[in-house]
Amino acid sequence: MLACDPWSMDLVTSGSSDEVEVTPGVYLSQLAGGEEMSIQHVRMESGGRVPEHEHHHEQLGFVYQGEQTFILEDGEEVTAGPGESYWLESHEVHAAENQGDEEMLAIDVFSPPRHSPDWLED
Repeated sequence: MLACDPWSMDLVTSGSSDEVEVTPGVYLSQLAGGEEMSIQHVRMESGGRVPEHEHHHEQLGFVYQGEQTFILEDGEEVTAGPGESYWLESHEVHAAENQGDEEMLAIDVFSPPRHSPDWLED
């Protein structure tokens, strides 16, 4: 993960960032991060699940392959497919899973930046 220097541009390629399996079948890679936001890559195998959680970051995402289903605190399920984006408010309780047969790939953006997420500490 690179923090951007305000006087230059930093470039991070997906292959240069370590992919971490945070739960069975769910892989996250920390990509570029600046002073106001950060970005990560998400790869979720069929059947992969991120347990219910919340964070102080506002989260935006874009699915570019497969489908990701979010389970919200009230039990509502919202599925984002290829070409769809999503927004989660700060402190919104949610889980996520891949209920489909295809691997899911997405990009998440966090504000404030998530330079050292809990899953990097394991």
